Amino acid sequence: MSAATDARLVLGPEPTALLGAVAADPGRPLALGVTGPGGHGKSVLLRELARVHRDAGGAVRDGAPSPDQPVDPETALVVDDAHLLDDARLETLRRLVVGRRHRLLIGYRPWPRSAALARLADALKRDGQQVVLGPFTAEQTRDYLAGVPDLDRGDELAAFVHGQTGGVPRDVERLVRGLRGPERPPGLPAEPPRAAVLAFGTDLEELPPDARRLLLAVAAGVPLPVDLLGPLLDREPAAVDDLVAYTRAAGLLGADGRLAPVVRRAVVALSPATDRTAIWRRLTEVQLGRGAAVLPLVRSLRAAGALADCPAAALEAAAEEALGGEPALSAELFAAATAAGLPAGAREAVAAALAGDLEAALRLANRLLATAPPPVRAEAATVAATALAHRGQVERSVELYRWSRLAPSAAFAAVGALALGRPPTGADLPDDPAGGPPTLHASAARLMAEGVRESVSGPPTTALSRLVQATALLEPDGRRVLLPDSPAALAALTAVHCAELDIAEGVLDRAVATGIGGPLMVCRHRLLQAWILMVRGQTAAAADRLAAVTAGGRPLESRDLLLASALRLGIARRTSDVGALQRGWGPALEAVVRHPVDLFTLLPLGELAVAGARLGDLDRLKPYLREAWLLLDRLDGPALWSAPLHWTGLHAAILTEEPAVADAHVAALLAAADHSRYAAVAAAAAASWVEVLRGVVDPVRVEAAARGLHDAGLCWDAARLAGQAAIRTSDRRAMTTLLECARVLQARPAARTGEADDAPATDAGTGPTRYRLSDREHEVAELVLAGLTYREIGDRLFISAKTVEHHVARMRSRLNCANRAELLALLRTVVADRSSAPGRQPWPEREPR
Repeated sequence: MSAATDARLVLGPEPTALLGAVAADPGRPLALGVTGPGGHGKSVLLRELARVHRDAGGAVRDGAPSPDQPVDPETALVVDDAHLLDDARLETLRRLVVGRRHRLLIGYRPWPRSAALARLADALKRDGQQVVLGPFTAEQTRDYLAGVPDLDRGDELAAFVHGQTGGVPRDVERLVRGLRGPERPPGLPAEPPRAAVLAFGTDLEELPPDARRLLLAVAAGVPLPVDLLGPLLDREPAAVDDLVAYTRAAGLLGADGRLAPVVRRAVVALSPATDRTAIWRRLTEVQLGRGAAVLPLVRSLRAAGALADCPAAALEAAAEEALGGEPALSAELFAAATAAGLPAGAREAVAAALAGDLEAALRLANRLLATAPPPVRAEAATVAATALAHRGQVERSVELYRWSRLAPSAAFAAVGALALGRPPTGADLPDDPAGGPPTLHASAARLMAEGVRESVSGPPTTALSRLVQATALLEPDGRRVLLPDSPAALAALTAVHCAELDIAEGVLDRAVATGIGGPLMVCRHRLLQAWILMVRGQTAAAADRLAAVTAGGRPLESRDLLLASALRLGIARRTSDVGALQRGWGPALEAVVRHPVDLFTLLPLGELAVAGARLGDLDRLKPYLREAWLLLDRLDGPALWSAPLHWTGLHAAILTEEPAVADAHVAALLAAADHSRYAAVAAAAAASWVEVLRGVVDPVRVEAAARGLHDAGLCWDAARLAGQAAIRTSDRRAMTTLLECARVLQARPAARTGEADDAPATDAGTGPTRYRLSDREHEVAELVLAGLTYREIGDRLFISAKTVEHHVARMRSRLNCANRAELLALLRTVVADRSSAPGRQPWPEREPR
């Protein structure tokens, strides 16, 4: 082995100590047995021991003597592969061991183990010495690679080699030889080189047919107890045990009954395709008959391109196993089962929908609705209803749910009807029309419907409790549940509407972790997480979360697209990015058109209303806002869902200079103040806001209202209220207090106010002293370079536009700039090494007349 790779011999502690003892006293009698599976280095160790004897001047003889052959006690007798000797020669070796006068170096595998070999092994243990060789440890593999020239000796390569081979020295050598060959891959390889795989060809060819069949079965990747291998190999249990022992002794099957990755690859690649397919097909049949998992076997068949040879029943069972974790694979396997002769069912459509492929799900479900038997048509109807709910066709979705008459369908239909502002008649929700058992799925659906109903007509705490309970019911197996909307999303929406953002975050975090609703619901949950971040004023984190959701390349469905569009505009509005507002307005309007107004889209609709007012284009959104108010009227104006829309309506009215409309929103919020925490803090803040815009600033009342908003999670709005009041009061002390409040609520360090802001700052760079600016001047400089107007800068920093102009004039004088262009060029140099300015935050530029 070492000669093949030009690497030094790597031995464990026991063989190393043995070599040292022999080198120290080569003439003493020695009866040594070296055992271990094939490829573990028996021959290498025997050769090294023989070399030590020769170097000491002793004679060495290879091969086992016959019974009548004399053996010189002064000659070291080296016998390799003793397990292949006949009984007579083994008995001769045993007598020599028992005599304790000869130098015997005997290597053998643990199997096949004849009675004569067992007697020899016992004699070596009793009257001599025995060394059992095992695989390399990770450190030994690293040491081996260290002795190989022209090979990367990094820890990553050592880990790759050890992981691929399990540390079997023969396999380490083969892999290393392949890595040094002409096909050597650049960098760390992803898989063993072809040459390393082909090196196992001789080993496999020498195996008996049953051993190769055993290896093919193990290569399928599932645990194989003896009672399963017996029927598979048509052998009795004792014969199976012998076969397993034989394969382990060959060094191909690990002690744990598994194949090292490089060996598995060789077994699969070098076995005839017909043998491989036959074994795996038979194995799937046996597993299926036992009721055991078949997905790992079907994966192996799929990887080998042999799905067509797999029984349809096994494909169907594997598809059901994959449904919760890999719905896309599940859909593929259901399709293969249908192609193999299984009657077409709705499970393929369910899997496609769970995977987020609503196009395929609708196509399959529509075909089944027209041609399938009644039970299949009912399940296909639920798939179509779910897909349509995600695509904004809630009314059609409700019709299909009602028609299907399956366990959770009545509850989902009730949720959809409430979302449209058409609550189902009757005091109670209908039971399962088919009289099915109260499964977790059905119970969660009923709790969802009860929670949404309570959000419209009852206290928000009850609604939130029902929806959180529904989420908890689905957590154990929620990945397999097809949902028009998840209870976690509805719970989060309800929590946001009643200012319980911590609860909303917790529910969404658990939903993402447990995978409720499968990949279909992932975007929904993550977009709502981003929404909460935006509401809290964490616009950078919200933008990152939004970018992560939309980075996959797959187009968002209409409901998610509407939420993402509102998020994009909401972030742009809070960071005063007018360009992003203008770019996102058109797509946002298209998203509104694609998804008709319902109860669960009021939040993004309200955000779009403020953005539209900021852009002076609110009229294009007014028809949808009218539909939203009509929907709420049909539900008797539920305070929970109305309050946020009144809050955003207030700000839209401020921007469009409609004081009467603003007053109406304030009155509505005051009327709902007793209903929820959100309504209470929004009512107090709305009343203060309107007073501030009319020039009436009560600093105590404003600060209390702003802190109420902040405590409810509306951090950005809280800072804006305090800032607007600060720049509109004529009381210097009140202004200072309110500015400090705004800065604290904005979650930024409190800055100095007044003249103290102009004190020279500690120089953060290495430029000349004349280039040093105060902290406030740095803030103004960064925003000037960002292209903001003096008014926008003032709004951002809670100072007047006149003060901004004063700062710019002072900087121009201090930096000795002849004109504005020179000032801008020098400011870019001054602020180049400073961090970017925090997100800019706009506010209404005009008060209502």
